[in-house]
Amino acid sequence: MNKRILFLVVLILTVISCGSRKTVSHKPYTPTENLRNLTSKFEGQNSYQVKKILSDAEDFLGAPYKLGGTSKSGLDCSGLVINVYNENKVKMARRSIDQAQQGKKIEIWEAKPGDLLFFATNVNGVVSHVGIVKEIKNRGEITFIHASTSKGVIVSSLNEKYWNKAFLFAKRVL
Repeated sequence: MNKRILFLVVLILTVISCGSRKTVSHKPYTPTENLRNLTSKFEGQNSYQVKKILSDAEDFLGAPYKLGGTSKSGLDCSGLVINVYNENKVKMARRSIDQAQQGKKIEIWEAKPGDLLFFATNVNGVVSHVGIVKEIKNRGEITFIHASTSKGVIVSSLNEKYWNKAFLFAKRVL
């Protein structure tokens, strides 16, 4: 009986570690939407370590979503982060909620490539998703690589309504 309960608890924690099954919106930002200004002022150069992390993350683009997965055959959001960062000798926790406890919290305008973005994609406002800052575009637009439950590993923007509203905070672990 205790093994069944333990199994159910582990299964439930795994399911909630990387978000919900909501559809990702790729609708471009329009000024009429009341979105937060989530932009960065970063204009510097990326270090070798950041370039390597981004290159490793980009290697996963197109990989399918798989809850609990950590390989190119399928992975979830925290699996992407743990795979890419551990490959680059940065030890990361397994679940997004635990990854959110690592590193130094930064203001969004300080975000630069390689930093982590945390989101609440559930109704309780708790960390349930993570992405890696890929690029700071014109006018400070922040793009990030993450594993979407519906589309696998993709690049999204904080200017997309869904991600803008779900964003919680940024962390620097490098």
